[in-house]
Amino acid sequence: MDPVLLRSGCRAQRPTSFSVVVAIDFGTTSSGYAFSFSNDPEAIHMMRKWEGGDPGVANQKTPTSLLLTPEGAFHSFGYTARDYYHDLDPEEAQDWLYFEKFKMKIHSTSDLTMKTELEAVNGKKVQALEVFAHALRFFKQHAVQLKDQCPSLQEKDAIRWVITVPAIWKQPAKQFMREAAYKAGLVSPANPEQLLIALEPEAASIYCRKLRLNQLIDLSCKPVANGLAPELSIDSSFRQAREQLRRSRHSRTFLVESGVGELWSEMQAGDRYIVADCGGGTVDLTVHQIEQPQGTLKELYKASGGPYGAVGVDLAFETLLGQIFGEDFIATFKAKRPAAWVDLTIAFEARKRAAAPFRSNPLNVSLPFSFIDFYRRHRGQNVETALKRSSVNFVKWSSQGMLRMSSEAMNDLFQPTVSQIIRHIDDLLKKPDVKEIKFLFLVGGFAESAMLQHAVQSAFGSLCRVIIPQDVGLTILKGAVLFGLDPTIVRVRRSPLTYGVGVLNKFVEGKHPKEKLLVKEGKNWCTDIFEKFVSVDQSVALGEVVQRSYCPARLGQRKIIINIYCCATDDVVYITDPGVRKCGTLSLELDEVDEPTCPKSRRREIRASMQFGDTELKVAAMDVRTSKTVRAAIDFLSN
Repeated sequence: MDPVLLRSGCRAQRPTSFSVVVAIDFGTTSSGYAFSFSNDPEAIHMMRKWEGGDPGVANQKTPTSLLLTPEGAFHSFGYTARDYYHDLDPEEAQDWLYFEKFKMKIHSTSDLTMKTELEAVNGKKVQALEVFAHALRFFKQHAVQLKDQCPSLQEKDAIRWVITVPAIWKQPAKQFMREAAYKAGLVSPANPEQLLIALEPEAASIYCRKLRLNQLIDLSCKPVANGLAPELSIDSSFRQAREQLRRSRHSRTFLVESGVGELWSEMQAGDRYIVADCGGGTVDLTVHQIEQPQGTLKELYKASGGPYGAVGVDLAFETLLGQIFGEDFIATFKAKRPAAWVDLTIAFEARKRAAAPFRSNPLNVSLPFSFIDFYRRHRGQNVETALKRSSVNFVKWSSQGMLRMSSEAMNDLFQPTVSQIIRHIDDLLKKPDVKEIKFLFLVGGFAESAMLQHAVQSAFGSLCRVIIPQDVGLTILKGAVLFGLDPTIVRVRRSPLTYGVGVLNKFVEGKHPKEKLLVKEGKNWCTDIFEKFVSVDQSVALGEVVQRSYCPARLGQRKIIINIYCCATDDVVYITDPGVRKCGTLSLELDEVDEPTCPKSRRREIRASMQFGDTELKVAAMDVRTSKTVRAAIDFLSN
């Protein structure tokens, strides 16, 4: 039986009661925030330039690095945390709790709960919820300084917060971010609507609607080559854009179109495009179609992707070091000299950014002195000797104390991650729902890489126009602000999974298996039937609700708890089928009713309304007889 989809007017754009939207782009490798005042929505203000910062990087984001004291108290976040940790005495550093790239743990943990733990660089464990709350609290404290610019922010509910997450994250991970925000004091659980969870590629898509032609680089428009490989022009046009961004990075206000940008005005109703969000941790693909005249967006295929972000290149570098110096040595060095290890990863990061497909000269990665010294003490030989003896080609020792990596060696580090991204985009383009794509927008921090740009343009440039927004690493952040100003812009989404509950149906001989037979009060029932709320990849519009009625089993019952099941396919019949798992619980809190006034013939009926068309699954419920609201909640973290 298909779920009843009803139009509820509850999602009409309500008058905005908040005076500012603050969006936090909480990334795997770097994070940032931006804000906009609701009375001036065309201006998006970026955070101020961060303290610290690396040469050659536009520092409107800061590393997602957190430092806690040996006692577990908050010390610092971002460049400050990284630099302070780096300057600690090696022995002392072993007691401090330093976390980086910890967002990936939330993606990779299959049984995420409020008790899930994260491991600091020194091996000590802390509850993940604590770590995320510390980071969000840091952004809150930064952002609340906006009060100087806007006196009306004294009111507690004047800020609407937006936190970005990958679209491929499952419901438990989204709920986890919300719980961390409650713990950090961004909003109160009593006002959940004050916090929006934005999906990263969706935010990028919303921002791309506003692009002017001078704010994007079209990789498909290659000028006639003057004896240069045409691909080099990609790199140089990107350098010009980067230079422009660098010059303007002290002016922190970006103006966006009040309507849609020039690229968009070329598009007709029904035009389709892909947003490939290539970040530090994940690649996240979304397909949107434009609905005219209102300019809203409709998702055409459920979000897809996987853990194939820029971190994959770092892991490949770590593997390479293991091949040269021994995996056991690298593990010992990381444990005993954690700050020097961080130093080495920073040195590699700078070289990684400089890697380009047609580069002929080698890239030098400087090894920290403590690495060279530690190796000599542990192995009784020099780093240079290890390189000569290793079977690794294309990596040599330079007399200046550096690893000399040939362009082939660098290509090899990028290859596995880049080819996974290409494969994912290719798989998506083969889906029947994803035909006639006009544009492919490449966004996210990894999209700055000339290696990835070249690979995507080579693979798909003949099928669609490959477009890169000029400030590609900030696209999601700006889009998240726009989403906070108007969350109704994405009108239709696709359900990532099939959701439903287990019910009893009349037992039908020959149709239902014998082991599912349950005899109750003389009637034959079939147990474990999977009753669907919504199917995988089903289109669900904002404001559409799926309604179900539940009756308490006995008088005086104060709580109804219903298990929710999910599955990645649509052909599911029983909750015991392979691939079906219990993913959450729906709980309904019932008030006491005046029993004598409630006739036995009329069983109490609680009607639950679930919304699947938003970025998070939402539920509301009411007592049909009294029309009173019933407290309802869906929990995906208590499994």
